Amino acid sequence: MRTDTNATSMQLGATVPRGHVIVSEKWRGSVIVQRLLGTIRPIFEDGLDSLDFHLPNQTCVLYISETDVVIGNNYKRKLVRFRNATKLYGIVLTEKTRLSDQYFPFVQKFVVLELGMPLFPIANQAEASGFLIQWALEESKEHYHNSFLSKCCRSVLEPDILGLIQKIPGVGKVKALALLQQFPSIQQLSNARTEELEAIVGQTIAQQIKIFFMNI
Repeated sequence: MRTDTNATSMQLGATVPRGHVIVSEKWRGSVIVQRLLGTIRPIFEDGLDSLDFHLPNQTCVLYISETDVVIGNNYKRKLVRFRNATKLYGIVLTEKTRLSDQYFPFVQKFVVLELGMPLFPIANQAEASGFLIQWALEESKEHYHNSFLSKCCRSVLEPDILGLIQKIPGVGKVKALALLQQFPSIQQLSNARTEELEAIVGQTIAQQIKIFFMNI
């Protein structure tokens, strides 16, 4: 393991101190790392495999670049390797740009629906560094889950989830929000019983929801 001059070596899976982040060696000298310096302390590791960043309290970040999105399936293998190799909590940052925008729904479907991982679209590495800094400075994973994500879902993640749910025939924004209040994740919604859905949106739309998730 190689670190910056002030950081202390640590093993992946251990609790990363507040204000630090373990960074894959491949990101050394990148825009992300340059933006981190002076705010949080990077610790470089050359054996992280598919993992890009390891934040405090066993929270991990995997980064999908614009090129990864456009080229195809390499990012899928990366995410699957992560899921199969560790029980650490994983978050996916994906570059959503003018070039990659048309491919983003496929990434969204794979990450959110098939893997059940939170997905945050970002414009570039500079924006990604802002997420990493705020996450790394969170005092605990519990605080991160209950406080930060609850705030960010409305501004970052929710528009994508809402957009996906609103693709179901008969489901507009109001019904989508009502569904998310009862079933906070796509996984919970897709696994909901028909009678549970009927209580929220009625029989016809409940059937449409079940058909929608059967066909994706």
